[in-house]
Amino acid sequence: MASVLGAVGQFLYKSGAAKATGSLETYVFNARLWGGAACYVAVMVLFVAAFKRGGALSVLYPVYAATFIWGALIGLAAYGEPIRLVNVAGMVLLVCGMYLMGR
Repeated sequence: MASVLGAVGQFLYKSGAAKATGSLETYVFNARLWGGAACYVAVMVLFVAAFKRGGALSVLYPVYAATFIWGALIGLAAYGEPIRLVNVAGMVLLVCGMYLMGR
């Protein structure tokens, strides 16, 4: 869940930044930027809860790296950003690394 929230947070930051015009008000009163910040607070809460239950940093953080996969999928769906073969190869390596770190 933390990796999905992290990717959603990035999407909200990107879409919020696109709506900002440069004035302070467009940043402060930007619901998407606040939503992105809320996603990161939720990620932090999930990590703290996982550590409290005995989660190891060497396992939890690599799993959080799945944020890169979710981010690519959100980028494709929201902006039509292409996912090239080299990106897919990186995703496969990422999943293999997460698997190996969890063992």
